[in-house]
Amino acid sequence: MLTLTIIQKVAVWALPLVLGITLHEAAHAFVANRCGDTTAKMLGRLSLNPIRHVDLVGTILVPIFIAVITQFHFVFGWAKPVPINWQQLRSPRRDMALVAFAGPGINFLMALGWAGCFKLALMMGPDTSSTALYLLLTSQAGILINLVLAYLNLLPVPPLDGSRIVSSLLPPRQSMMYSKIEPYGFFILLGLLFTGMLSWLLQPLLVVSVQGIQTIFNL
Repeated sequence: MLTLTIIQKVAVWALPLVLGITLHEAAHAFVANRCGDTTAKMLGRLSLNPIRHVDLVGTILVPIFIAVITQFHFVFGWAKPVPINWQQLRSPRRDMALVAFAGPGINFLMALGWAGCFKLALMMGPDTSSTALYLLLTSQAGILINLVLAYLNLLPVPPLDGSRIVSSLLPPRQSMMYSKIEPYGFFILLGLLFTGMLSWLLQPLLVVSVQGIQTIFNL
């Protein structure tokens, strides 16, 4: 069994984590722009450049801290939120759901992309090539990270993307009442994390998704 040092684990997980978090936000900006809101574009957030989206705490420090204390069994983080002016959207309620789903949607696509890289790494012979081994380990991390980011963000806890989708489906009055939970959302997530409920919610989804990817790519 391959044993990696902490530095090696950080090197393996860093690229897929940064890409997963920053492209998630870039996807929000792209769909918002297509739906009529140019706010993110005007502020330079309609970009694939990770530097424009990286948050020192959420993208670097928190993920590393959580990864280390959980021995890289779980990791999550966030980038600088993309500013969205819902009033500029052509169909605010419909487009709010589309913009919200864009982030998790790109994470699902990246999970598939990393699965393709995993397949390629196997073909390159990771037992005899250090490059293939690095690609194999990074791809494995990329699949897990993007699935976690997708499902985590789809939880209906404000201000996560899932809550935006739920809010767009609720009648206006109920939507306003629901949005009042947002100031407590971070504490709700912390509660779910430290009580083990978050793992209980996400684990079955991750298992099914990984099994599906293994079937699709014949891994």
